[in-house]
Amino acid sequence: MSVRLQAEDFDIGMEIEALVGGRTDIGAAVSFTGLVRDMIGDQRILDMTLEHYPAMAQAELERIEIEAQNRWPTLTDSLIIHRYGTLLPGDRIVLVITLSSHRQTTFEAAEFMMDFLKTRAPFWKKETVQNGGSSWVEARDKDDRALARWHKT
Repeated sequence: MSVRLQAEDFDIGMEIEALVGGRTDIGAAVSFTGLVRDMIGDQRILDMTLEHYPAMAQAELERIEIEAQNRWPTLTDSLIIHRYGTLLPGDRIVLVITLSSHRQTTFEAAEFMMDFLKTRAPFWKKETVQNGGSSWVEARDKDDRALARWHKT
């Protein structure tokens, strides 16, 4: 289990290989990569700035990983990488990789982690749009609904 907060980009293939390489105790690896979009509604996004408090963000992401391990004891390993700083459309923001002996665990654990990251990770996002304006990204009801389903299980 590992969490990294970094300004630098990451290589998805290298991260998967570093986690999976040479292992024979797993039967499935699932990865999710979040990217910066170029449009929000009818506004063209020029960049997105992600701010955070490093110790708080690190602790919360580690807590999310521990919760996933508790819910899915067959989760063999996982990795969360979350970037911060100013990112451009097409840049990678987040990577979640989960490993297990079975695919269902890896899919569910990855989705769980992303739902929690989207709503609970202490990052603040500001989007700058083409008309020169910028605004902080508000929480969305659909993200809260996605998270709520995990409280039922």
